[in-house]
Amino acid sequence: MALSNIEPQIIWKNFSKLNAVPRPSKKEEKVIAFIKGFGEDLGLETTVDEVGNVIIKKPATAGMENKKSIVLQSHLDMVCQKNNDVNFDFETEGIKMEIDGDWVKAKGTTLGADNGLGVATIMSILESSDIPHPALEALLTIDEETGMTGAIGLKPGQLTGEILLNLDTEEDDEIDIGCAGGVDVTITQNYAVEAPKGQVVRIEVKGLQGGHSGMDIHKGFGNANIILGRLLYTGLAKQNLEVISIDGGGLRNAIPREGVAIIAVRNAHEFIAEATNLKKEILEEFASVEPGLQINIENSTSSDKAISEADSKKVILTLKALHNGVYRMSPDVANLVEASNNVARVELKGGELKILNLTRSSVDSSKYSTAEQLKSVAELAGMNIVFSGSYPGWKPKPGSEIVQIMEKIYTEKFNEKPHVVACHAGLECGIIGANYPEMEMVSFGPTIRGAHSPDEKANIPSTQKFWSFLKDILANIPQK
Repeated sequence: MALSNIEPQIIWKNFSKLNAVPRPSKKEEKVIAFIKGFGEDLGLETTVDEVGNVIIKKPATAGMENKKSIVLQSHLDMVCQKNNDVNFDFETEGIKMEIDGDWVKAKGTTLGADNGLGVATIMSILESSDIPHPALEALLTIDEETGMTGAIGLKPGQLTGEILLNLDTEEDDEIDIGCAGGVDVTITQNYAVEAPKGQVVRIEVKGLQGGHSGMDIHKGFGNANIILGRLLYTGLAKQNLEVISIDGGGLRNAIPREGVAIIAVRNAHEFIAEATNLKKEILEEFASVEPGLQINIENSTSSDKAISEADSKKVILTLKALHNGVYRMSPDVANLVEASNNVARVELKGGELKILNLTRSSVDSSKYSTAEQLKSVAELAGMNIVFSGSYPGWKPKPGSEIVQIMEKIYTEKFNEKPHVVACHAGLECGIIGANYPEMEMVSFGPTIRGAHSPDEKANIPSTQKFWSFLKDILANIPQK
């Protein structure tokens, strides 16, 4: 079945159009032009602000003029991840999609349903002629995935809406009313290099699930960088280990799926034997949650230089000591991760080390406590550390009028109560709310699995449910 034939056809049509346009984070020029043209072709007031956010305004339909005005909000950029065996250029190619049962997925890459389905839904509302709604402002932001610079660049007074509906949640039975803030924690150091003295060994970790570094951080998935650190640690005691290179992970908001380390050791045979014993333990440890995990440890060659044994020890001990995963569960909201860290990217080449972490928390003090623990480890190892890209969380307001309306509609429509939750991810609502403190906000969306990884997929029946729910919400917005 073709994507254009599944319901709701209008959303999948627009999602297909959107996914034909490259839209990596920080390289959104093509999709900005696409969305701007879309709004202008509909004859709607369309503007692009100085940072690249697109705002499209649509008047209320007949009889809805006195209802509270609505901001429909999603982000234009997508996480660009692919499997190593896939040849794909996210800057020039459109996403190649396919249907697998009740799911839409991509062929070896991220799908971009996060947050492309939200964008496609907003496009569908904007071009509709038969859906009742109040006055609308579509806010389509840039760079949500790598810095929130679109939301950060939004200024007071650009929006006039009274209620913001963010369409960036990934469980269709959830109504999100709060989220985590975050901060990037980057560790760097430059080391002298020399020709390695020992025998070269290559260690590869691959086949992990990966996933969203906020929403999936509590699920016990393996982190390729942490597993590499454990394997390297086995050679410290008696192998005169020198690190030649490390290349692990990718994006700051994705749990690392793959990583490779090239090292030199005194006796490769002994090291491989010892590391293989640990490999067996790790595979058994992750057997239930990471059935695809593969670890390869083998003799190799390299013409590259290595950092010294002493510096190698500092790097490996740092990797071993960095906190990864859940730091604290919320004492106030059941089953909510309050604070966490993702050791997202480790790169060492030619003596230049860079370790990128994304620390999240719904409580600012807890966020910085976690980040300062990372800083302490790095400083003990004589490394440099920088905090950057900090953004606030979104404090829940469970009794707001729009939340009550949505709960009532959902319960009557689907014969069950929705889960009103806060999420451990960086929704833009917290940043937008700082400039629009009187605006009511809520986030919801269709079910998406595996966001930020090539396993990402969007559920077709859930998208139908979400579309029906949204239309009913727009028809039942309260009076001003």
